[in-house]
Amino acid sequence: MSRWTEQLPEAARAYIDGRRVDEVECVIGDIAGVARGKAMPAAKFATQTNYFLPNSIFLQTITGEWADNPFEAFTEPDMILEPDWSTATAAPWTADVTLQVIHDAKDQQGNLVGFSPRNVLRRIVALYAARGWRPVVAPEMEFFLTARNTDPNQPVIPPMGRSGRRAAGKQAYSLSAVDEYGKVIDDIYDFAEAQGLEIDGILQEGGAGQIELNLAHGDPLRLADEVFFFKRLIREAALRHDCFATFMAKPIAGEPGSAMHIHTSIVETHSGSNIFSDAAGAETAAFAHFIGGMQNHMGAAIALMAPYVNSYRRYVPDFAAPINLEWGRDNRTTGLRVPISGPAARRIENRLPGMDCNPYLGIAATLACGYLGLVEQKPARPEFIGSAYIDSDEIPINLGDALDLLDEDEALKEVMGQDFVKCYDSVKRNEYKEFLQVISPWEREHLLLNV
Repeated sequence: MSRWTEQLPEAARAYIDGRRVDEVECVIGDIAGVARGKAMPAAKFATQTNYFLPNSIFLQTITGEWADNPFEAFTEPDMILEPDWSTATAAPWTADVTLQVIHDAKDQQGNLVGFSPRNVLRRIVALYAARGWRPVVAPEMEFFLTARNTDPNQPVIPPMGRSGRRAAGKQAYSLSAVDEYGKVIDDIYDFAEAQGLEIDGILQEGGAGQIELNLAHGDPLRLADEVFFFKRLIREAALRHDCFATFMAKPIAGEPGSAMHIHTSIVETHSGSNIFSDAAGAETAAFAHFIGGMQNHMGAAIALMAPYVNSYRRYVPDFAAPINLEWGRDNRTTGLRVPISGPAARRIENRLPGMDCNPYLGIAATLACGYLGLVEQKPARPEFIGSAYIDSDEIPINLGDALDLLDEDEALKEVMGQDFVKCYDSVKRNEYKEFLQVISPWEREHLLLNV
């Protein structure tokens, strides 16, 4: 085994198992969470300590267009990308022996690039560390398996199951429903094991072909890396069985949307104690302040948790998605849920982020809002009792409104990083402008001959 492979995590070394590595994918997540980078022969990778990519990758929209550069003339200077060896993992769906390595983006002076989403999350974790705190998160991933959709003008439909019928909705927690596409699930497990990724559980959600995959709690940056990897491996597993996996917030009309619920607790670095519980096991002032911060700043953070025009189709009453920023104990209708737990595991579940959000930014925005609550020490509103599917003006109804709210929240922009917010705003306003130029089938059907 060569010297560079000795730095690999145990799971990656086990995957190689004495075989020659053919290729290494040098990966970085862009604003959307899309994997960008370069693939190179392993022999060449072994001789390099870094490689270069233009910083313009963070100004590319989801459609492939380029947003306006808010900082300088569009000269596309190179960034220096350095491997984070702790992220090295297999790409087990490839024909040869291939590894993936997430890289850190630095400028030519060696500083972390502030508008890289991974660096945004790292920045916020550092703010917690400076106050003696350590965030612990546990993401839940929801996604749909669908039939192949090669014509965007056609609606998305559920996949064909092993029974010869299309997957049915309203079968939440049904083991039989999961078994309908068991071969895809088997490959997800196999790929995850090869990559050293831990799955806490898989279950059927309420939508037709909708699955929820839970991850064990842990370090925010590591968990964001895992969600980033999981999105890719799930797509690859689905393609092996002639279907798609989609992380759109609302891919099928009349079905529930897909969320990325984020469970969060904060522990003291020196003691490991959960700051949401006191010595007697009761809720602390910090617990209320964290919720208060989310209620005061989450409206602006929605732009990061619901990043596309489709995202706002998820926020509708009675479709298992929150429509306001109320909080409640074991209440799944509230945007902020406090699950049943013992004092040591007391946590807050943020149910607002869609599965279409960049995992680094969804987790970063959650932690940023909670951090501001801990610092500002504004109390939470009283607990909401009963169904929270009520009208509210706290959640923006479209991407344009969400971006306006983000622009108005100076405290949140300062925590997330002013340069990052400028970059994000430029990309998202460009995407929104593109969308508004599209004429939909609804408009043609109802307006063409009637108005």
